[in-house]
Amino acid sequence: MNAFTTALKFFQDCGLFIYPSILIMALGVSIAVERFIFLNKARAQNRKVWAQVLPMLQNGQFKEVQSATAKSEAAIGKIVNYGLTRMQSPGRREDFDAAMEEGMMEIVPRLEKRTHYIATFANVITLVGLLGTIIGLIKGFTAVAQVNPAEKAELLSASISIAMNNTAFALMVAIPFLLIHAFLQAKTSEIVDGLEAAKVSFLNLVQRLKAEQSVGAR
Repeated sequence: MNAFTTALKFFQDCGLFIYPSILIMALGVSIAVERFIFLNKARAQNRKVWAQVLPMLQNGQFKEVQSATAKSEAAIGKIVNYGLTRMQSPGRREDFDAAMEEGMMEIVPRLEKRTHYIATFANVITLVGLLGTIIGLIKGFTAVAQVNPAEKAELLSASISIAMNNTAFALMVAIPFLLIHAFLQAKTSEIVDGLEAAKVSFLNLVQRLKAEQSVGAR
């Protein structure tokens, strides 16, 4: 109960500027949770689909792979389907690569969506906290000018303490936000790297199988 009372008094002492800070914090936490769940789900789906289609690709069962990936929601399924669709017409490896890269250009922005807002919120909440501190100090010094000299030191000390609470709260939110942003970016990069690796594996398999078919035809 003592901790709750201390926290409640801390928020009360921050003044009106604590409300926009709390709103920014709530938005940032919501985005962070949504992105974390989305990226975890995307990674799990990619691994599941790739484990399913890789043996079929190695055996040259392209029609079965195209059927399996046609309605897939996984990013890797969409990219493989792009490549297989392009294979319906003759072309070089570069043509297949370009088709799959087109799929990457559609998928990567979805993975990176909204993550940058967390870093933006970290910067904004810091500035809001600083603004609250400055406004609080201005009010404090204005109030001090109108009281008896004996009360000035005590009133000024209380005003400065209240004003600094805004910056303290902003930093307590901004620092974790920056760490969360870095974590989500690393998680996104890991998924994108996995997609790139799968794309290269697919192209190598297609090239090898085509070479084997050409040798067999001779």
